[in-house]
Amino acid sequence: MNQSRRTLPSLNALRAFEVSGRRLNFRAAAEELGVTQGAVAQQVRALEDQLGLRLFQRLARGLALTAYGTAYLADVTRAFDTLAEATARLLDRPEMVTITATPTVATRLLIPRLAELYAALPDIDLRTVATEALADFDRDQVDIAVRLTRPPFPANLQAQLLFRQELVAVASPHLVKGLTLPLSGEQLRKLPLLHDSHDHWPVFLRTREKLPGAAFNHTTLALDAALAGQGVVLACRAFVMADLEAGRLVRVTDATATIGPDYYLMRKRSSSPRKAVDAVWDWCATQLPLS
Repeated sequence: MNQSRRTLPSLNALRAFEVSGRRLNFRAAAEELGVTQGAVAQQVRALEDQLGLRLFQRLARGLALTAYGTAYLADVTRAFDTLAEATARLLDRPEMVTITATPTVATRLLIPRLAELYAALPDIDLRTVATEALADFDRDQVDIAVRLTRPPFPANLQAQLLFRQELVAVASPHLVKGLTLPLSGEQLRKLPLLHDSHDHWPVFLRTREKLPGAAFNHTTLALDAALAGQGVVLACRAFVMADLEAGRLVRVTDATATIGPDYYLMRKRSSSPRKAVDAVWDWCATQLPLS
């Protein structure tokens, strides 16, 4: 620590001096500060004693700054202005809200919608943490979580269903070029199948056989491979709606499978929730589910 900072006068004394220097009257300074005239005079006298310098001339009808006081007032005023500006900048910053989600939810649902979120909530900065690990709301300083889970939930958590897992088989239109869609199960098995860590293909195809194909530890990687024409991926319809609408992916079969668990919006219950967290929660609850 800078040694000179340890000998700084108290903030109250500096404030009393600054206001008295502007008003040139202890009574007027006291009214502005909301304290007694005696308290202001005492603070100024203590400041003068600490500095060993006379800052004011006491007159019959007010005060007059000495040469030392005039010079000191200019610097103290500038310092208070700097503090005021720094405080204003700090308070003007958008409020941070932290949301955690699986990598697939983050990349397929949240990130593509950030512009919409910021347009709706311009005074909020969203911090997105993509992880498969379950977050501890207190330890990890997380406000909201989007999780694949099922009830019952702990009493201290609020949960709202976002969407269920409706699985659809999709592929790049280049992969199935020349084939008549929808494909039968037999035709589907002849195509390269892409597997994620959930590997729902046996359930979808109603088989106990081990099915060959490239495997990925995240659904979003399997989806990227499908977009690149590497095979057919089985994914939650919510994650591929935008690609289907844009023609980047096509459904290769009409078959679907709805399985559990489901995707929920979650947060810790609070007796005094932050307004910014409430706003992001409401936005997610209305914008992320399928229409």
